[in-house]
Amino acid sequence: MSRVAVYGGTFDPVHIGHLIMAQEAIARLKLDRLLFMPAHRPSHKRAPGLVDVEHRVAMLRLATRGISQCEVSRIEAERGGVSFTVETLETLSRIPRVELHFLMGQDSLGEFMRWRDPGRIVELARLVVVPRGDQDVPPLPPEFRRRVVYLKPPRIGISSTEIRRRLRRGLPVRYWTPDAVVTYIFRHGLYGTGRRRA
Repeated sequence: MSRVAVYGGTFDPVHIGHLIMAQEAIARLKLDRLLFMPAHRPSHKRAPGLVDVEHRVAMLRLATRGISQCEVSRIEAERGGVSFTVETLETLSRIPRVELHFLMGQDSLGEFMRWRDPGRIVELARLVVVPRGDQDVPPLPPEFRRRVVYLKPPRIGISSTEIRRRLRRGLPVRYWTPDAVVTYIFRHGLYGTGRRRA
């Protein structure tokens, strides 16, 4: 069986914390592949001012270049509209001899029972949950708990929200996200950078 993990999110923009979490998942779960899956439009998260998915795909490709087990998937980008995890996993489950994992933050686990068809999601993939600080683990039905693995990577206090805030204020984000992504953001004037230089 090929062990494949789906790492979904907006990645608006991708940052070092995402890459560290991906590397930890690859090593600890002995993954053959990790698919970064940028949502066209997230279903469970308000995302005002979300940068176009083509920019987010391009930044992910720059950030993951040279990481052999990482790929950027366009499944949700090409499907368009609101992205639903269950639909993505259904598509991937058609690959022969694949064992699916789905990476999510602990905050997403708190909302998981409101996602579209959570029962089907845990049938299709093992949930790999990354704890956030000292938050309590939200309760899940017993049949779901058997399909959850907790992965504790090093704590990195970086978020896409803070990167966007810093860029709008003209503050540096070097080392928060790969240099190639910083260059791309300024070249395309994303997150209020306009004509400012990187």
